[in-house]
Amino acid sequence: MLTLNDWLEGARLRTLPAAGAPVIAGTGIALSEGGAHLGRAALALAVALFLQIGVNFSNDYSDGVRGTDVGRVGPLRLTASGKIPPRQVLALALWCFGIAGLLGLVLVAACGKWWLLIPGAAAIVAAWYYTGGKHPYGYMGIAEIFVFAFFGLMATVGTTYTQTLSAPVAAWLTGSAMGLYSCALLMVNNIRDIPTDTVHGKKTLAVRLGDTVARRVYAAEVVVAALLTAAGMVTNRGLVAFVTVVLLMVSFYLASRVLSGISGKKLVKVLAHTGITTLIAGIAVFVCGAVG
Repeated sequence: MLTLNDWLEGARLRTLPAAGAPVIAGTGIALSEGGAHLGRAALALAVALFLQIGVNFSNDYSDGVRGTDVGRVGPLRLTASGKIPPRQVLALALWCFGIAGLLGLVLVAACGKWWLLIPGAAAIVAAWYYTGGKHPYGYMGIAEIFVFAFFGLMATVGTTYTQTLSAPVAAWLTGSAMGLYSCALLMVNNIRDIPTDTVHGKKTLAVRLGDTVARRVYAAEVVVAALLTAAGMVTNRGLVAFVTVVLLMVSFYLASRVLSGISGKKLVKVLAHTGITTLIAGIAVFVCGAVG
């Protein structure tokens, strides 16, 4: 019988800081523009979190029924473990997507820009087809394109836009940073899974690039993300310089760990630390926007 901890493991709550970071950063940009709206920020955050949890359960279901999760290192896979019927995991995913969609509808109504329903619906569709459907793009090596677009640009710029009805350059720079951090999270996760993904025909970008090149790409992603985070900040030079140094130090550390060739559970720790770094970057942009 599954315990509450098993459900929480299946939801992969460790991914939530990275999901919330773009919203926090986007709100920071809105603050710097003088148009922050905390109610809309809260709605955007809730949408991001439910969408991320939905993606996690969806991936658990889709990879589990395909057999891709067999022998994986990392958190419990509900479907692959056989502890729960796959349809229940699928139902959880769909409920989360439904809640995200409903909250997104409220957010769109609040800002009065109904055309935002189109990218919102696209985000939910993309979340499902990452590993769902007959031809999931997560198995083609192009997932990073969607992650960058939806969990980076759309989440960050969209958050700013729903509050200020504008999309300043700073939001696009910061959104690019958040997108690269999200791609780095996906990359290090897939580097860990290269052996099992190769066996099951899941051709992620990490599988296509090979272990060595994939590690270099991860290193480049976290370092460039740190620089773009600094570039998007609107505040005094001293604070930007401090944040830049901290983020670069952390990024170089994470890059060195991955480039050293670590594997298995050690990569799981880097995955968690990358998520925390993404959250720190988002908070830094928020603080800079608040005091700038």
